[in-house]
Amino acid sequence: MCNQSVGLIASVIEKAGIPTVALSLLREISEKVKPPRTLFVPFPMGYPLGRPGDTDLQTQIVIAGLNLLKESAALPLIKDFSL
Repeated sequence: MCNQSVGLIASVIEKAGIPTVALSLLREISEKVKPPRTLFVPFPMGYPLGRPGDTDLQTQIVIAGLNLLKESAALPLIKDFSL
């Protein structure tokens, strides 16, 4: 799905009172759109959870994203996922 669309949708959902976390493959788009919480992942387009079949990596990414919900930093928040 388009990084810009996801960011805009996340902002609308947050305004309704539902916390969101977006995964982004294009940091510059997230910086412009400013979704509430974004985890930037350094993978090729189409692979926001990394290598297919790598369940350990995919679990780490999901947990890192969910941990953004516990952050007390001001929104919007963009964090980098690191291996």
